[in-house]
Amino acid sequence: MKRRKLLFGTAAVTASAFVPMARAQQVLTVGLIPSEDSRAMIANSQAMMDMLSKALGFAVKPFVAADYNGVIEALRSKRLDVAYLGPFSYVLGATVADIEAFAVAETKKAGRTFYYSQIVTHKDTGIKTVADLKGKTFAFVDPSSTSGHLFPKAGLMKLGFNTDKDFGRVIFSGSHDSSAIAVQNKKVEAAAIADRILDAAVSKGLVKREDLVEVWKSDPIPESPTVWRKDLPADLKTRVQAAFLQVKDIPWSDQGELNGFHPTNDAAYNIIRDTAKVLNLDLRKMK
Repeated sequence: MKRRKLLFGTAAVTASAFVPMARAQQVLTVGLIPSEDSRAMIANSQAMMDMLSKALGFAVKPFVAADYNGVIEALRSKRLDVAYLGPFSYVLGATVADIEAFAVAETKKAGRTFYYSQIVTHKDTGIKTVADLKGKTFAFVDPSSTSGHLFPKAGLMKLGFNTDKDFGRVIFSGSHDSSAIAVQNKKVEAAAIADRILDAAVSKGLVKREDLVEVWKSDPIPESPTVWRKDLPADLKTRVQAAFLQVKDIPWSDQGELNGFHPTNDAAYNIIRDTAKVLNLDLRKMK
């Protein structure tokens, strides 16, 4: 799955109750990881800045960050107070910084704050169960794909399936659409794919729903969280969360239009921790 590039943070020196009332103008700085020209990123984020500023009642300014690791370090060193992280990056960040998830985005297209990984096969293969996958050709998406590799691999391992030995042949297709098409055209006998991308592939006519059989489905995978430092003043947390929950109806990176944010918490990401343990992942390499 493509990961969104927005990172949200407040400058620790400006966002606290420690600022005297005479200098009480607070500033929320919003970090952006540049997937395009930094000036374009800042310009495209202005609607978000404006909504947050209106809800908070003080200035909001964008800040261009380098990468997720830099944001986690900034949280740890208290140079940022709030950040938008990928699920695996959040779980990693929580091991080195005192942070906590508090909001999660919902797009109009998805209509929910979670998604699923599926393993599908063509009906003509006769495959109906995980056990039937033994000796078959299989497509994952990419080694770092959450729903196209990590979750289905962990799910198979939990069922006693050895993904390194039990498949006849394994390929990485490079995209969810490619995996779906490979199954439809019988180039591989089964593949892992995100449910919402499979739905889109059906809508686009790339595959036929009636030709596909679901062999396995993951538990719900939470979307990327917005997090804050746990040591922020309680009243500031309340205001920040309320501000995010008011943001809606704006473009949301490559995910379409933002429907809005919903409250979340750290426990919602235990499924990410469990998956990392099953796979013995080095979270420092995850985004």
